Amino acid sequence: MLKSWRIYLKIAVNNVARKRHLYINDKNFLMIAAMWVGLLSGLAAVVLRTCVHYLQHFMESGFNIRYENYLYLATPLVGIVLCVFVIRLLFKSQKFDKGLSSIIYSISRNNANVEKHKSFTHILTSALTVGLGGSVGLEAPIAVTGSSIGSNTAKDLLMDRQHRTLLLASGAAAGIAAIFNSPIAGVIFAFEVLLSEVTIPAFIPLLIASATGAVVSRLFGGSHIFSLQLNEWSLHAIPFYVLLSALCGLVSAYMIRTSLRIESVFNQRKQPYHKAIAGGLIIGLLLFIFPPLYGEGYGVVNKLLAGDYVSLLDRSLFYRYNSNMWFLLGFAITIVFVKVIASAVTIGSGGNGGIFGPSLFTGAMLGFVFATLINTTGIVELNTGNFVAVAMGGVISGVLHAPLTGIFLIAEITGGYTLFVPLMMVSAGSYFITRYFEPNSIYKKTLVERGMLLNEDNGLQLVSIRAVVEKDFITLKTDQTLYDLVDAIAHCRRNIFPVINENNELQGIVLMDEIREVMFKTNLYRTTSIAELMTIPPVRVDQNTSLDEVIKLFEKFAIWHIPVEENGKYSGMISKSGVLQFYREQLAQQEQTKVAL
Repeated sequence: MLKSWRIYLKIAVNNVARKRHLYINDKNFLMIAAMWVGLLSGLAAVVLRTCVHYLQHFMESGFNIRYENYLYLATPLVGIVLCVFVIRLLFKSQKFDKGLSSIIYSISRNNANVEKHKSFTHILTSALTVGLGGSVGLEAPIAVTGSSIGSNTAKDLLMDRQHRTLLLASGAAAGIAAIFNSPIAGVIFAFEVLLSEVTIPAFIPLLIASATGAVVSRLFGGSHIFSLQLNEWSLHAIPFYVLLSALCGLVSAYMIRTSLRIESVFNQRKQPYHKAIAGGLIIGLLLFIFPPLYGEGYGVVNKLLAGDYVSLLDRSLFYRYNSNMWFLLGFAITIVFVKVIASAVTIGSGGNGGIFGPSLFTGAMLGFVFATLINTTGIVELNTGNFVAVAMGGVISGVLHAPLTGIFLIAEITGGYTLFVPLMMVSAGSYFITRYFEPNSIYKKTLVERGMLLNEDNGLQLVSIRAVVEKDFITLKTDQTLYDLVDAIAHCRRNIFPVINENNELQGIVLMDEIREVMFKTNLYRTTSIAELMTIPPVRVDQNTSLDEVIKLFEKFAIWHIPVEENGKYSGMISKSGVLQFYREQLAQQEQTKVAL
């Protein structure tokens, strides 16, 4: 019955989409669709926020132990296992993409298609993960949810690819705007993280969707996540803001590398429930030792902004040391480095969430530690709340490679633009320092390394050769003969033949141009071995070598093919023509996207 109603509804929507040209033009129809997407994405954000709120309230209301919460040892495990259960059994999904990387990849492929189930699966799984203590944020899941709503709305309304891309980004913007009650930051986030380069007219649907999402959030009781009594910044603090920007950049680079490295370790394990149990136990132990790591941690951030530093040790094993400022600072510094570990383990082991929230939390802790240490020296008195807020913007700018998002988000969620100049300084400085160590954002780094996306700086640097390795070469063994080589030539179009041993290790290559004189001498077929015919290639590369480096090797040695190895074993060949063709195709796709938008 439900399936029939869905079919009838889809037919009705399609009929409306086909006939709407008679009554409304494409531009106005896009505005209406953007408002609809903003409405749905805003409601999705409200549902997600409410579910997490009630789950956390339910768990915290049952805590009767003042200093030590032994329930922390179990709740993350329950949340992650339930998340894995939902993904594998309810949605029959063996591979469940988390984060915004899959959305960015979809846009880069010029299709902007997002699976329909992501419009609700990310709400359920992230609510279970974060509500029960997973140390991640809700922003990436709600952005993915909004993207799915926008993409599928466009498909149902029979819109073309350009408009589908805009509605996808509009959904993400509306979700971010609703979560933070920050419509401007939602629009800028969509441009910096998802779209990169668009035309001015594209602002309009994004603005409409983002504003609608923020209004919906406000209607259902949404307000600014952080509360801060803003204080004017002073000129004598400028050198310290500059120093803070450097620290934010270094911490951002650390977060990118550590997060992806830990997630890759978990990805190598195949048993989902084993991963979930291992990750849940690790998170439980970390929460038991460091209770501020619980969930998004925004409650802790608000206490720091309010000057309530002692509460950092609430419910911890170290509550008795709350009057010792040096111990408190050591505890906070440790959390700066442990938060990303907890977040990566949560996601890698099967939980669902994003790095957006942990970046804000880490920035707040870094700003608190920095300002408190400076104040302790007696050299100068800094406003700790200001540095907490500005450092949040700095770390977000670095991790996401989105300085404008960091600036406007913090300006909006703190309720004013008093700190705008320090935010500009710290966000820009953090961004450039992070770019020095990590040229790609946390969302794009994995895609670039897999050859699925061009690097942000140029088309070849840091793009792995995995995407262009050619594996259809016929391999030979050293103990085979000229007869076997002639037979191989008859069955392929290649003019180069890799020679390997029994361990699949490359021994050399046979080039057609160098064996033409003997290949027709039948009397040599059985007496001439491949070992006699092969030559040693001047260079060979590993699978993880960048295309930029490979191009330099092609030019240096004046060759057209290079053997590729993985862990010392022969993996395939890479050709100069193949690399250049790949590069041209990627540039063409990017240009099409720019023109379309």
